[in-house]
Amino acid sequence: MCKGLAALPATCLKSAKDIKHKIGFLLQKPDPPQEQKSLKEKEKKKEKEKEKVTVVNRVPLAEIEKWKTSFNNLIKNEDGRKAFTSFLQSEYSQENIEFWEACEDFTQTSVDKMNVKARKIFERYVEADSPSEVNLDSATRELTRKNLERCDASCFEEAQSKIFTLMEKDSYRRFLKSKLFLELSQPPLDNKPCSLEKKGKHHVSDHSQCLPSYA
Repeated sequence: MCKGLAALPATCLKSAKDIKHKIGFLLQKPDPPQEQKSLKEKEKKKEKEKEKVTVVNRVPLAEIEKWKTSFNNLIKNEDGRKAFTSFLQSEYSQENIEFWEACEDFTQTSVDKMNVKARKIFERYVEADSPSEVNLDSATRELTRKNLERCDASCFEEAQSKIFTLMEKDSYRRFLKSKLFLELSQPPLDNKPCSLEKKGKHHVSDHSQCLPSYA
């Protein structure tokens, strides 16, 4: 005969409450951990960055040939940088060219705005665990940090030089062997769309090449 809950031992009542609590907990939909949120946000950001790559400018083959001769010829040319940036995006290492460009822009900054801009560049690209951290040794990182105290046009000179060399010795060599560059180096075929061209875009024919540009 059931004598009611009052007749049950205290241990049974405690077990019943524990089971009820566990069931209630399982029915709740917990928020994903912060780390998982961060990873998902980073993945979404990468996908959006890849979607920015579209059609393009027209570059003579003679200009593209110059890109083979030196990394400096490539990076100093606007179309060359766009093509190289597209390649780095495919390798998820575009922070290197972004940092280099930020340093170039910084040298043209007026003195009264240098401190603020230098701090932003440092916090985004140089500081350890920064959002777009570039691959610098600790000595260069620390030197750059100290340079912020006497901020001038040469503040990022050493760091920029290191990243330039890194891209020249590593990414640039792969870029010259990449499918992207090989296609750019080929004479175009009339009415044949560029492989980088998205569906629905205009074809680039005549005697020029396709390069990715940014929306």
